[in-house]
Amino acid sequence: MNDMTQNSQSPGNSMSASMPGAEQVAANKVAHPDGRPGRSIDFLMDIPLELTVEIGRRSMTMGELIELTPGTVVELDHGSEENLDIVVNGKLVARGEAVMVGERYGVRVMEIIGEDPFK
Repeated sequence: MNDMTQNSQSPGNSMSASMPGAEQVAANKVAHPDGRPGRSIDFLMDIPLELTVEIGRRSMTMGELIELTPGTVVELDHGSEENLDIVVNGKLVARGEAVMVGERYGVRVMEIIGEDPFK
């Protein structure tokens, strides 16, 4: 007998076992640091975010900007061997490396930059 059959036969678990995706909903519970029961974060999953991958930056004066012409090479602050910054809504969240995905560029996540979400 599998776990789903066992859960659906026990009186207290029949609702969660019969609901599709019940395991996913349980996995999306966020526990509070003080031990209070968590609540589902599923309502956050459809919020649009802007993901940007930065290969580097350069500060320049207005005069330098005006002097740019087609073909000018602008040197950036990141070295060619350094990971790229992955920024979500203006906040650095990860670093990665550039990859080719068919005819498009992509980024392979190499490091997650994060904090404890409850601090």
